Amino acid sequence: MMVNVTLGIAFPAQPDGGRSTTSTGRAIVTDALRGVDPVGSRAAEQETAWRSRYLLHMRRLVEAGLIDAEAWRSIAAAGLDSVHERMRVVTESGEDLPVTSLMDMESSTALGTVEIRGSREPDTEFTLPYRGNRLSGDALSAQLEQWAERGVLEPSAVDAVMEVAAHPEWLALPGQTVAVLGAGAEMGPLTALLRWGATVAAVDLPLPAVWERLVETAENGAGRLLIPVEPGKDVTSTGIAGSAGVDLLAEVPAVADWFGSLDGRLTLGNYLYADGSTHVLVSAAADILAQRLTLARPDTALAFLATPTDVFVVPREAAEHSNQAYAERSRTAKTLGRPLSWATRGRLLHRAYPPGADPGIGDALVPVQGPNYALAKRIQRWRATTARCDGQTVSFHVAPSTRTKSVVKNRALAAAFAGAHRFGVEVFEPGTANVLMAALLVHDLNVDTPAHDHPWQDEAYAAVHGGLWRAPYEPRSALGLAAVLGYTGSRV
Repeated sequence: MMVNVTLGIAFPAQPDGGRSTTSTGRAIVTDALRGVDPVGSRAAEQETAWRSRYLLHMRRLVEAGLIDAEAWRSIAAAGLDSVHERMRVVTESGEDLPVTSLMDMESSTALGTVEIRGSREPDTEFTLPYRGNRLSGDALSAQLEQWAERGVLEPSAVDAVMEVAAHPEWLALPGQTVAVLGAGAEMGPLTALLRWGATVAAVDLPLPAVWERLVETAENGAGRLLIPVEPGKDVTSTGIAGSAGVDLLAEVPAVADWFGSLDGRLTLGNYLYADGSTHVLVSAAADILAQRLTLARPDTALAFLATPTDVFVVPREAAEHSNQAYAERSRTAKTLGRPLSWATRGRLLHRAYPPGADPGIGDALVPVQGPNYALAKRIQRWRATTARCDGQTVSFHVAPSTRTKSVVKNRALAAAFAGAHRFGVEVFEPGTANVLMAALLVHDLNVDTPAHDHPWQDEAYAAVHGGLWRAPYEPRSALGLAAVLGYTGSRV
């Protein structure tokens, strides 16, 4: 696929002058694998149907890293190096520069700051909104334990959330500032953090409708919202929403300088989402921003939410849970499943893991999301791995499938979500998911997370995968049926 050139971060130009997302994505995966898995690297390089077969190569990135911890880290480092070597930045004068030039490029503008303080008192107890109730205490514990028993999340997530519940003084994150990229995202922590009394620095596009909502959220909250505005802008005449926001793709230096000037220990949280190839661009921008901030402020922490629809290494206990669920599936499921599996040559309703898998490979990549989405999320995983290896504080958690507007606008995904419960998967409402994940962020910024022997275990820690890791069937083998069963109930 070719994309148009816009000011800011861009894909590299091809010999014919176009900027291909397909060739760039394929080349980055090829580079990431080369040092650890030459055969897999060559297979990616020679792939002629990338948009339909990228799933095989994204899985290979995970499988090759299982050799040992160093192999995993080598793939992450090589992948990021390739992103930085290949991606470009287009200047106003028409220059086409390496994206790494943004690491020390001077900002063309100095962003101003508007501060909004909330009007209410901060919460003094952690509560989780769920199906019309706010759970706390024993009700919260019971719900978390039920999710763990059903395989909706990993037991380590229960422990982390309950530790936050036992220390409500952590919620306001005193002495810290959370910089939220993609502040308007439904899965972001902004609303929860402001409710708890935290300080949040927000970055999103200069779209008045987005900022009107964020300003209202801040005014009704208990924390401090710091908003970037154009320098010298009179917000009393235009209104804050009409002056707020910045395009990260075009203004990495300005955003870096603005974040760098803020008080308190900084956490940079990447909650950005964009359609298609732009998602890769914003992930690259956020990665350069993270590096620039870390050089200027070495105590900067990084935060990411991983999509559950990716390939992960899962603990032996998760694979055993899935296999037990497969063995104990109902007589009706067995009766209907066998002919379906036979008729489709095993493509439908097959088990997720072989018996005795230790660990397992949880492959939940969804073809409809496309290779750009997969690459954008992989860039974030690679940065989490390398930053943690360098001793940086990293909050990285798999978040559940959630009925956000950006997801359910896709009719196929909306239908699959509506039928997912029939296959052991719980799809969360945004209000529940973002508070739950914000609690895990608060935990990680207050407690040293456990040290693990292999980076895949860091990714599996406190994962809230919605059941995709522990359901009886390999996710793609059930996705089509879930969509058929959920079609009439899909929220579109």
